[in-house]
Amino acid sequence: MNTQQLAQDILTNVGGKENVSQLTHCYTRLRFVLKNTKKANKENLENMDGIISVVESAGQFQVVIGNRVEDVYAHIMKHLGDLGSPQEKKEDKSSIGSRILNTVTAIFTPIIPAIAASGMIKGILALAVMIATSYYGVDIKEYNTYIILNAASSAVFYFFPIVIGYAASRVFKTNEFIAMVLAATLCYPDIVALMTSENPVTLFGIGITEANYTSTVIPIIIAIFIMAYVQRFFERVIPEVLKIIMVPTFTLLVMVPATLIVFGPIGIYLGDFINWLYYVIMDISPILLGAFIGGIWCVLVIFGAHKAIVPIGINDVAKTGQQNLLAFAGAANFSQAGAAAGVFLKTKNKKLKTLAATSTITALFGITEPAIYGVNLRLKKPMVYAVISGALGGALMGWGGSYGTAFANQGVLTIPVYIEAGTKAFLCYIIGIAIAFFGAAAMTMIFGFKDVPEEAEMDEAPKNTDKIVPAAIKADGDIGIPSPLQGKVLPLSQINDEVFASGALGEGIAIYPEIGEVVAPMDCKVSILYPTLHAIGLQFENGVEMLIHIGINTVELKGEGFKAHVQAGDEIKKGTKIVSFNIKEIEAKGYDLSTPIIITNSTQYQSVSFSENNLATPQGQLLLIKA
Repeated sequence: MNTQQLAQDILTNVGGKENVSQLTHCYTRLRFVLKNTKKANKENLENMDGIISVVESAGQFQVVIGNRVEDVYAHIMKHLGDLGSPQEKKEDKSSIGSRILNTVTAIFTPIIPAIAASGMIKGILALAVMIATSYYGVDIKEYNTYIILNAASSAVFYFFPIVIGYAASRVFKTNEFIAMVLAATLCYPDIVALMTSENPVTLFGIGITEANYTSTVIPIIIAIFIMAYVQRFFERVIPEVLKIIMVPTFTLLVMVPATLIVFGPIGIYLGDFINWLYYVIMDISPILLGAFIGGIWCVLVIFGAHKAIVPIGINDVAKTGQQNLLAFAGAANFSQAGAAAGVFLKTKNKKLKTLAATSTITALFGITEPAIYGVNLRLKKPMVYAVISGALGGALMGWGGSYGTAFANQGVLTIPVYIEAGTKAFLCYIIGIAIAFFGAAAMTMIFGFKDVPEEAEMDEAPKNTDKIVPAAIKADGDIGIPSPLQGKVLPLSQINDEVFASGALGEGIAIYPEIGEVVAPMDCKVSILYPTLHAIGLQFENGVEMLIHIGINTVELKGEGFKAHVQAGDEIKKGTKIVSFNIKEIEAKGYDLSTPIIITNSTQYQSVSFSENNLATPQGQLLLIKA
């Protein structure tokens, strides 16, 4: 049965869309709040192909589906329309700053690949111009090929309001295409010409602040935020038969003047203020600013806080065509690569040497997470050396006035982005990343770190206890898997969740955590990391698939108290921290932190047996699977 048909059948058997008050979903199940549960046909649902179980719990009618839940949810929501979830209707108790940061991150994250690609193309073109001019005396900027490729590298910034308008509409839950039309109005050639003319501009007799909105960031975000409320207002007051035409018409008729007269100028002034503030700090001491960003950037990456300042660089490029934020961040990236290279050269542990080598290469291409989490942070001292070296490299860049002409991920491939800054600035950038890389490598080799003994696996526990077994396939074909958590071991049957307790999702065990960290029990791929971070899917190299569900009904926390350290799709090493969570905060809100650990493909194995120890640790064996 396909997911579309399954969704339709589920909706019919819960009493139709008229009987649905709220709908959310978690990693395995749809969570309905029904107006009348007697209208739901539980027996029919339980007998349907594709449904594992049906549970009524905590005022919810839960339909357990498994890993197809997101697709089924999406199809059902198409029938339900704009149906708010309980989480959306609860008061958001997080701080204003936190909400703004989360919103900004949600808007910019999807468009960063396009920005990065544009930056790469611009870097290649800059290198081509330098070579053609220096060695052949040819100005290739007049060639059609250059003009076309330059357009590809600059288009995303010129039409930034449209790109951001689309992304913002997804975040603020308003019509994407109305948002894009509003944004396109700001970039329309006649409007651009009008706004850049010397004559005063009026709308309905009201004077308009003359501003060129191409390549701007903040005005359209504010406009789309307001537009979401305007659109919902017209959807409430306009008769159903006229909505499809009149809602977008009235929304645009209100928002175009409002944006040009009010919200656009506010956004322009706010963007100018942010840009001014950054450069005030830069003017006070570019050396200190460069040192701060170069040293602290990868520390911010660990906590995900770097996303808070990424929009500054994006706004800088959009407004001025250049940025120095990522120049300083480049020092941080190269320092991580250097520290990992130092570990590679110094360690005697073959496994660690291999990991350090691959991490060095990926960091040189701008992907620093393997070096940070897999090597430097784990060994501690190399991370300190990287921070120091990154700060020194960033300080030199600040002194030399290094800047890039595009927003691009920092690595060896994006070095050409900094060529157009001039000889001194470019040399300072090159020397800065060299200081960061070779400085971190040299400090790591000279001052050292606590190496992992050759006879011990990097993440394995000591071999002087028979209670601890390596995560490997034993000689008899059985698979031993360590615990991803430290805490008290509980039988699955004792979990206060009928679905997990019944074993419907697979065989497993539960742990009540003593430490709020989930780590990779073996080398694995993070197949799924649920947006609220309470549920994690892991796929191991030997084919075993594991679900770790932190707590019961913790999906309702919307990620509060949780922090991710990896992303879905990441391939990670044993011992890598995946998610951390605040035990006291979650317990204080009344949630049970009993954590089911399920082998979701347990039916493919002869048996799954469990540790007899009362306490599970990340070094001790938790599960034994008979292959």
